[in-house]
Amino acid sequence: MSDRPLTAGEKALWQKFIESVEPIDPGRVKRVESLPVAKRPRDLSGPITAESFGGKSTKAVPLRDQKPVPTRHGLDGGWDRRLAKGMVQPDVTVDLHGYTLSSAHGRLDSALELSIAAGHRAILLITGKARNDDERRREGGRGAIRAAISDWLAASRHHAHIATVRRAHPRHGGAGALYIILRRRR
Repeated sequence: MSDRPLTAGEKALWQKFIESVEPIDPGRVKRVESLPVAKRPRDLSGPITAESFGGKSTKAVPLRDQKPVPTRHGLDGGWDRRLAKGMVQPDVTVDLHGYTLSSAHGRLDSALELSIAAGHRAILLITGKARNDDERRREGGRGAIRAAISDWLAASRHHAHIATVRRAHPRHGGAGALYIILRRRR
């Protein structure tokens, strides 16, 4: 609730609501009765600014003068070291060899859904590696799945659960595989 006082209508509506339910804490009912009533409703017909919400107005900073917001890559130093040394044991392995682009996308989506539900942290995604740039550009050529993975993950309904995507250690497939590290549940 904002810091503004309730209007007479809002206070009456709140009182009616309180009378219709059984409160868990009777002390809360006493606090509502002591709330001040606004003398007149706010004028919301003008432009909406930071001041209309009780904040302080700030001047706009031109884009060229703005500094980029620092972002974290989602992992701490311990994860980085374990990934670099190949010490991460994937919770699940998803092999996309032999899939078409559309079936690989569906397989990846369902694997993410199941891994998130199971509470997994590390997924080893085997995609295969491209032989050269010409074949990678062609639809369905070698490396087409690998080239599409970043777009699929960025547009995925599960993207909020993904902490980072890293190239796999040679022990787990190297350039032909990726680690997908999922965020820890909170």
